[in-house]
Amino acid sequence: MEYTIGKGARCAVIGHGSWATAIVKVLCENESRVGWYVRNPEVLESLRTRGRNPRYLRDAEFDPSRIAPSGDLNEVIREADILILATPSAYLKKFLEPLTASFDGKFVISAIKGIVPDDYTTIVEYLHTRYDLPYDRLGIVTGPSHAEEVALERLSYLTVVSTDLMNARRIGEKLSTPYIKLSYSTDLYGVEYATVLKNIYAMAVGMAVGLGYGDNFLAVLISNSAREMDRYLSESHPAERNTCASAYLGDLLVTCYSVYSRNRRLGLLIGHGCTVKSALNEMTMVAEGYFAADCIRHVNTRHRVEMPIAEMVYDVLYRGVAVRRAMEALIEKLV
Repeated sequence: MEYTIGKGARCAVIGHGSWATAIVKVLCENESRVGWYVRNPEVLESLRTRGRNPRYLRDAEFDPSRIAPSGDLNEVIREADILILATPSAYLKKFLEPLTASFDGKFVISAIKGIVPDDYTTIVEYLHTRYDLPYDRLGIVTGPSHAEEVALERLSYLTVVSTDLMNARRIGEKLSTPYIKLSYSTDLYGVEYATVLKNIYAMAVGMAVGLGYGDNFLAVLISNSAREMDRYLSESHPAERNTCASAYLGDLLVTCYSVYSRNRRLGLLIGHGCTVKSALNEMTMVAEGYFAADCIRHVNTRHRVEMPIAEMVYDVLYRGVAVRRAMEALIEKLV
């Protein structure tokens, strides 16, 4: 029997970064109270006393009566029916370390656009394997959307993914606002891998910009990235999907050209001549694409899909290949 989300389901968010903060802001438009697990004591205290996150999206103000921030993960999980994970993927295990409460009866959503680095799995795959969560109780919330624009209430589109469209729509009701429009999908595999791949391609675009390539070349690089993504999804997990939809192509485009894109910025620093190590040290937030490049190469040893752009990024990040030489070699493979 498939799991069905009840109409009065209570929501909680795990994480206190920019995307977690933006999601809580959106949920507060529709929910009387939103649970919120916050590991950082400074952030927790500020949310409780001033209704602000002092580290991320500092201009976003919360009504203290509408949020329930807590440093107790198990308390937050016990009080919620829908859990939205919005931590950097590299820290997910750390966030869930104190977990003793059960996920039984919960619907767990990943709003994380990355992979679990040591396990070479997506977040949904990890939750399914590690916590024995069936896929009908797992979902995804994805863009194209940057937390900064959501916090500013600029028009944004989200895609909610679930194996059951009714559950997806129930979640969508909690996220719908005048500035958030919703679409729905059942493609758990395709949408999640698209969110991983687009971070890799955004780094490639950043590298190209840093090296001085112009708009003409960037158009070719991004269109080839879209085809590479489609090829990977089609060959690794054949299904009926439209990769021109917002959750695939739209998210790829915004991550490749937006000034808010962390992955584009990491690539830009490398293209400007920073070493990979120094570029990572310059970043104030996690660039998921760094881990994704290693993961996709590892996973692709099973599928053997031709992925010259992802391979180029991997060569620069992990093999020490000079970025200019790597880009020049890639140019000959683009159409």
